[in-house]
Amino acid sequence: MRLHQLLLITRCLVLMSPLLGSCLPVQPSAEPRLLFLERFSRPGVGFNWRNVSCPLCKAVFTIVDIALLSDANEERVARAVGEACIRLHLADEQVCRQITELFRDDFLWALEQSLLWPTEACALLLGPSCGKFDMYAPWNITLPKIPKPPVTPPSPPKPGSPQSRVLFLTDIHWDKEYEVGSVADCKDPLCCRNDSGSPSWRRREAGYWGTYSKCDLPLRTVENLLENVARAGPWDWVYWTGDIPAHNVWSQTRKQQLSELTVISRLIHKHLGPNVTVYPAVGNHESAPVNSFPPPFVHGNRSSGWLYDAMAEEWAPWLPQQALKTLRYGGFYTAELQPGLRLVSLNMNFCARENFWLMVNSTDPANQLQWLVHILQASEDKGEKVHIIGHIPPGLCLGSWSWNYYHVVNRYESTITGQFFGHTHLDEFQMFYDEETMTRPLGVAFVAPSVTTYVNLNPGYRVYYVDGNYKGSSRLVLDHETYILNLTEANHSPEAPRSPVQNPKWTLLYRATEAYGLSSLFPSECNELMRTFISDDRIFQKFWYLRHKGHVSEACKETCKTTILCFLRSGRYDDLEQCDHLNGFGGNLARAARTTVC
Repeated sequence: MRLHQLLLITRCLVLMSPLLGSCLPVQPSAEPRLLFLERFSRPGVGFNWRNVSCPLCKAVFTIVDIALLSDANEERVARAVGEACIRLHLADEQVCRQITELFRDDFLWALEQSLLWPTEACALLLGPSCGKFDMYAPWNITLPKIPKPPVTPPSPPKPGSPQSRVLFLTDIHWDKEYEVGSVADCKDPLCCRNDSGSPSWRRREAGYWGTYSKCDLPLRTVENLLENVARAGPWDWVYWTGDIPAHNVWSQTRKQQLSELTVISRLIHKHLGPNVTVYPAVGNHESAPVNSFPPPFVHGNRSSGWLYDAMAEEWAPWLPQQALKTLRYGGFYTAELQPGLRLVSLNMNFCARENFWLMVNSTDPANQLQWLVHILQASEDKGEKVHIIGHIPPGLCLGSWSWNYYHVVNRYESTITGQFFGHTHLDEFQMFYDEETMTRPLGVAFVAPSVTTYVNLNPGYRVYYVDGNYKGSSRLVLDHETYILNLTEANHSPEAPRSPVQNPKWTLLYRATEAYGLSSLFPSECNELMRTFISDDRIFQKFWYLRHKGHVSEACKETCKTTILCFLRSGRYDDLEQCDHLNGFGGNLARAARTTVC
């Protein structure tokens, strides 16, 4: 077998594995060292790379198909990858064949530009004990030589001070093929669909408003959400951090993605009205194939222009012209929310390991972080505060990107007063500390729960209360609320238990300051809350329950608790790795975290 053929197949299989995974809520495990692996990468299709030994992994990537002895072409390599996917049980035959065909052209073009040996592939899949993986070289952005201003700890606003009420939506994942009564526990990565089959007496079926399983949402649930939040207004503005399509990533097309982008964008505009401004961010599921976001140096049909142009068209009623210009360029933008408060919307796909285009060049893709520094310095000069939104939390990003972002947050801690993300589908947060001592809390990345039920969750949304529009406002998050649609109640009317409630109400699950006994959600308060989690297990178990939007079956004890605290403390990927090794996870925690695909 020729070397370039082997490399192509190796790289394809390495990157296909996370594509077929899913973001599943943490469940306690009897195997402590594997718990965090379960948290981030337990596949929805029944395959687990942990079942493969190191020698077998290397053998698989050395001997794939004798047919490839002849000159490779895209079709032949794709066929070989599909066969390997099937034989390794990464997914069933139909999913394997469809996803390799979907990814074939762009995938192979990008992979041919990069280098990855079998030992590197197995190190990525199985950990450092099976080889070394250092494909993404370190890099640094340049900060201005202007000294950092003295830091003044924030003070709580005076009683009666104005507050901004901000609606936050993320991870809608609308499934056009959702069908009531279909199988809810099928063998595919996504169930409750018209091709999932009819349930037998031993299998669960899809509910009317949604289902506790690996299922996404019907459009009526999304519309019901928007009707409810419209009545729950007024809103000062809205943050919406992406992931519109369902998790059927093996069978999506550009046409379908654009159609769903259009439908959901217009529904939001219709229900919230012309007087509410929505500020979106790009999710990892918006593209086809999923996670495919080439940097701007890629031109023509392979570029993301088809997607960014459509976003600019749909979001034009909400965004200024200059924001639309950078949105079309790289999927990110900045806009003034109010005098003294600016928003930056980042394209976090440029920090995601699953974005195979970054194998070509992962050094500050699209110069986005350098652009962010320019925006932050200008805001510091003008005395503006800045909120940052994005899809993937920075603590789950590629190491160098995450390290640089953390460095930027440290430098501009007095300017950045809010960070808001989604992606994990869970209700959590990640802390930022001063780089010198790693003990002084200076920032919080809030990670909001998903609208979708995927996996085993209630649908939900978030409301943030932010220090308001007045002179001297900190613009920090003071509080937040989480609302849910209780599917147990919504799918079973009290009058007729076998029938759904016709117009279900989304109800308050909790308010953060009341649930945890806090005065605000300033970084210092969130840090104290983490200390309380350690000392008071009753409070931590409440967090665990709320983290899953009120639908979790077992408590989180011992190692489970340690791993969750690691995640909450790790606003930087390097910190996640360090916590991983200090607690004896042998690389599994960090490796699993970076392969999250929601």
